[in-house]
Amino acid sequence: GDCDEDRTGTTVTFLPDASIFQETTVFDYDILRNRLRELAFLNRGLRITLYDDREADKKESFCYEGGIREYVELLNKSKQPIHNTIIDVIGQEGDIMLEVAMQYNETYSSSIYSFVNNITTPEGGTHEDGVRMALTRILNKYAQSTGMMKDKDDSLTGDDVKEGLTMIVSIKHPNPQFEGQTKTKLGNSNVTFIVQSMVIDALAPFLEENPQIAKAILDKCISASRAREAARKARELVRRKNSLESTT
Repeated sequence: GDCDEDRTGTTVTFLPDASIFQETTVFDYDILRNRLRELAFLNRGLRITLYDDREADKKESFCYEGGIREYVELLNKSKQPIHNTIIDVIGQEGDIMLEVAMQYNETYSSSIYSFVNNITTPEGGTHEDGVRMALTRILNKYAQSTGMMKDKDDSLTGDDVKEGLTMIVSIKHPNPQFEGQTKTKLGNSNVTFIVQSMVIDALAPFLEENPQIAKAILDKCISASRAREAARKARELVRRKNSLESTT
């Protein structure tokens, strides 16, 4: 929707009971601010305004027409992206809706955040697996077909395609099943396949149509793969040397 549309709605008010919330009943502005901003990113066009009446005129308003693409932009702000376009995937199958936004940067670490129905899933799960599997498959296929990787080269792994990746994965699911002690991992097994095919359908043509972006991403992934392989060989060499020394 549009950021400045007037809608009617419901007002919900609550007051924490000090006898139940024994630790604290004082709200941390920054925690609320970060969570409300996150919700605004995850629901494009929704305006959320936070007022803090403890201080005069303290208020902030969040609304993002670009949704999670703007979230990726924010996360990559202090980094050096290797391609300008933020790649996004929007898909729906039945009641399941998927949104993915991603952009590679020059760092060697990844920032991947996933959500189900606006709830964060720090341990990932089947939605995140589906995206990563699709990404790995697509990039391997593209690298082989364009000759960027030869047959003798090792295939790119999930770790190779993750290096320098900033990505948000958000799905809306009518019946999510969470796993683990803390319920922070999505367990619905059919989601992997659904998400994987949506991402492949969107990403394969994108790479074909944007060869410069595809090349920049693949250069990054292939160098990650070679560095990993070189490190593995170096470790083996040290191990062999150590075992020879211990036998002599």
